[in-house]
Amino acid sequence: MNKRSKYSEEVSFRPIVGIDLGTTNSAVAYIHKGNPKIIVNKKGNKITPSVLLIDLEEKIVVGEDALSALVAMPERTKASVKREMGSSELSEIAGKVYSPEEVSALILGEMKDLVDETFGEGEKEAVITVPAYFTDQQRQATKKAGELVGFVVERIVNEPTAAALAFGYENMDENRHLLVYDLGGGTFDVSIVEIMDGIIEVKASSGNSKLGGEDFDWLLVDWLSEIMINEHQVDPREDIRGLALLKEEAERIKKQLSTENQIDINLPVVVMKEDQPLGLKQTITRNTFISLIEPLLEQTMEKVSEVLKEANMQPGEMDDILLVGGSTRIPRVHELLSDYFGAGPRHDIHPDEAVAMGAAVQAGLKSGALTDSGLIVTDVAPFSMGIAVLSEMASGKVREGAYQAIITKNTTIPVTRTETFYTSVDNQTEVKVEVYQGEEKLVKDNHFINEFILEGLPEGPAGFESLEVTFRYNLNGILEVTAKSLSTEEQVTVTMEDAIDRSSEQAYEESLEQIKEASNKEDDQDMPDDFGQQSIFDFLEYEEESSLDELIDEAKQWEKRCRSELKNTSKVARDQLRAGIDRLQKAMESDDADEVEEAIDMVTDIFIELEL
Repeated sequence: MNKRSKYSEEVSFRPIVGIDLGTTNSAVAYIHKGNPKIIVNKKGNKITPSVLLIDLEEKIVVGEDALSALVAMPERTKASVKREMGSSELSEIAGKVYSPEEVSALILGEMKDLVDETFGEGEKEAVITVPAYFTDQQRQATKKAGELVGFVVERIVNEPTAAALAFGYENMDENRHLLVYDLGGGTFDVSIVEIMDGIIEVKASSGNSKLGGEDFDWLLVDWLSEIMINEHQVDPREDIRGLALLKEEAERIKKQLSTENQIDINLPVVVMKEDQPLGLKQTITRNTFISLIEPLLEQTMEKVSEVLKEANMQPGEMDDILLVGGSTRIPRVHELLSDYFGAGPRHDIHPDEAVAMGAAVQAGLKSGALTDSGLIVTDVAPFSMGIAVLSEMASGKVREGAYQAIITKNTTIPVTRTETFYTSVDNQTEVKVEVYQGEEKLVKDNHFINEFILEGLPEGPAGFESLEVTFRYNLNGILEVTAKSLSTEEQVTVTMEDAIDRSSEQAYEESLEQIKEASNKEDDQDMPDDFGQQSIFDFLEYEEESSLDELIDEAKQWEKRCRSELKNTSKVARDQLRAGIDRLQKAMESDDADEVEEAIDMVTDIFIELEL
């Protein structure tokens, strides 16, 4: 019998939730008593860090504890995977290799647990948000990550559209033009949205899927590294722990400088050189930080100008500026927008929660929970989409590699568009349709999506046979392409393939099995649940009088932890760790409880001394 919450018994439809799968943080929300509500996580917080840890017990940990382990166990953690979605880049975590979709699925698994605790076990549907400027592959990869962890994902929503939904749902009686400025941890989007008589219409979108708070952090890391290079002739970025430590410090600096004009940096140990600890002591001002990130902020303002031009609007026509994403807390962002528009942005929506809340509204519209609201939402295609064609040059010669858009950027979706093309050589019996996404004139400068072949064309002179190419772009931002011969009625329809290798069912099943295996590790009842996530001092508080078998099990864990640290420490530290391993092994062979306990004490002293 499945466990069920009181709320789940009240609903008669399959639960649908809205998920903001962010670069830095994620959140999940649903419609509760007619209003969007975020589900708090196990720590009592509304947002969960999008960080994955596979701890020393091979257990999956997501969220705050995983974030805390980034410095201590960089080889066992993964953050900012959203920036890799849709790519073939793989991550090695705790000795296993994961695709971006698999890492995202494990993070979404934490969201799934929260949903199951709220609604009870059973099938759940999810609306998942993505940056407006995500490519088709990135959208498909996000959809697949949700499916891998057990969600039914039938709707993908652009993040600025979701933020506008959150605002529009609370302000349906107002007719306004909004500019949604969404600067998150890894991506930037800007959209112009019109709210009129309950209709929320996206007029234009632009952005950069590789620009966000992460880039500000890395600029600070470079700045801190240069100081250490000048002072100690050591580049801490070449040390995995040193790099992780500086990245963590950079995030702290960025956040504190949003409320303070100057802060002190004091890191006693960043790296080791010739067995000596090298630290960093420095003061940084807000002006210094702004000077580092100003070029990137200017890029966001260029996109603001671009989207206004595409919507054929002037700055003065904007009624409200909505800020979304944690990086919008930087005061310089407010200054730039206020100078540009002559008025400051609104502050009545939460920058970290707006996208999840809007996704919940979209989920409510889809489920029927908000049917009576009268709210209608439209969106736009963030890119032009088309095919490779031949083009005629001024000399009269024909050149390959030209790009013909079939659906143009900022077309209202869902949309279906058809164009007619012709054979290009005599007796041509097949045609290859190459699908691209972008705004450039040549396909080499655009983003390749996929290709397929239409066969069975009747032989004839070049230009004799006509073909129709139809693009269908749905509300999820996912593209379907059909090529049809007008004389034979032969046609091929292809939904653009997702980023996970689905060339065979076996490939998908292997990916699904990896997620299941990682998610279903049995807890070791003889160890605290968060062993490996906390500091060594927290673990020492757990110790109590134990039997020989319990001490040996504990010694095995310490031996395993010693081995995991060997490759990431200095020569002196490695020698100490090896000595600890030898002592543990000899003690366990002796079957003497006192010997084992003394060996454990020795190793804990080593970890304290090395600050591991």
